[in-house]
Amino acid sequence: MAEFHGPRADVTLLLDMDGVIREATLSPNMASENVDAWLGRPWSEIVDDASEKIERIMQDTKRTGISAFRQITQRFPSGLELPMEFTTVLLGGRAGMLAIGKNLQAVAELQARLISAQQTIERDYWKLREIETRYRLVIEDSNEAVLLTKVSDLRIIEANRTATSALGASGRRRDNLVGREFLQEIPPKDRELVELMLRRVRDQGKAPGIVVHLGEEAAPWMLRGSLMTSETAPMFLLQMAPIGKAVQPGPVPDDPEALIDNLPDAVISIDVTGAIKRANRAFLELVEIGSKEALIGEKLSRWLTRPGADLSVLISNVERHGAVRLLSTTIQGELGTETEVEISAAAYGLDSHRRIGLVLRNIARRLSPNGEHDNLRVALAALNESVGKTPLRKLVKSTVEVVEQHYVRAALELANGNRTSAAEILGLSRQSLYAKLDRYNLSQPEESDDEETEKGS
Repeated sequence: MAEFHGPRADVTLLLDMDGVIREATLSPNMASENVDAWLGRPWSEIVDDASEKIERIMQDTKRTGISAFRQITQRFPSGLELPMEFTTVLLGGRAGMLAIGKNLQAVAELQARLISAQQTIERDYWKLREIETRYRLVIEDSNEAVLLTKVSDLRIIEANRTATSALGASGRRRDNLVGREFLQEIPPKDRELVELMLRRVRDQGKAPGIVVHLGEEAAPWMLRGSLMTSETAPMFLLQMAPIGKAVQPGPVPDDPEALIDNLPDAVISIDVTGAIKRANRAFLELVEIGSKEALIGEKLSRWLTRPGADLSVLISNVERHGAVRLLSTTIQGELGTETEVEISAAAYGLDSHRRIGLVLRNIARRLSPNGEHDNLRVALAALNESVGKTPLRKLVKSTVEVVEQHYVRAALELANGNRTSAAEILGLSRQSLYAKLDRYNLSQPEESDDEETEKGS
């Protein structure tokens, strides 16, 4: 056969018109493989689950003279399996076909390393977002007044609620304080001293604290400053602590509401439309929002990954049964963090005063070796090992079946075995649910209320 001088061919096969290998040549970097056993065998017999691709390659070659590049897993007599990319060319006079293959193992390894690096970067990004959220929550609840101002013009960039109250802005929105010049918020008699301190901070990075008088009562506060660098421009970090009696950001009553506000699990109250009426600190952290004022009146569906399904199912089941336990869903925070949660809910009140109380528990870090979610992950991880060895269509079909079984079981558990309710949760007709139960051998005796529903229908 004529020697092939194409770019970096690792495997070259001379085939007859029926796809039987007549000659095989390997590149020097694969010289350790002995492929004499290939001679006289159909090419489709020495590839891993890719016989259909081989047939399509040869049909394309016979019809157009050259086939498109296709990826297959080539199996060698030594047992080695390599991902390879092949194209096939028709020889003159239809004397046969020449299959030219390139080893993609290095590319696959680079892709795997790239994916691993991307996942590491993504994890680091979300850790940074979590640190930023916690930083904002700590600053917001601090008893000290904290402000960030530009060095260039001393305009306020950020201010916590204690600073807003100390600077006499309690009667206006905090957004009106942001953007104002810091010196204009200081009494005229103290401005020159503050300017001197800030000039020293700008030149030396820090300066001794000074006393300023704020508010209508001219209460004394200790002002400290430090210089911060950022990507855009340097900033002043200003901290003001009251001298004498500490000023609390807000009342802390000794009542059940204070207890709920300090619970580690998120607790909220919504009306029948899903609008939030009350929320504790844990919920603020979960949805990554700094103040309760920004939450009140917002719909819970804003942070649900499936707002139309999850919220409607939750409210309808609470109205029907009075309570819901352990509804699994995902909350997406304002900074993009997704958290798996379980929701338990109950209704109270009547008419326009009717409310639904919810407890949202973060289950993302729950250790459950025998749990359904881990079973799902294990099953999907097993499918990942088939990538490159199994056709994509078969992989997708197997993945869909695994996921369908998982969620059908979850819906049945949520509905306590009631198939009618499970079908409603999944958005399926009862007939479709029965078909899936039979397909996955999940059939079980129906609950009595399900039978009554069928009789009534």
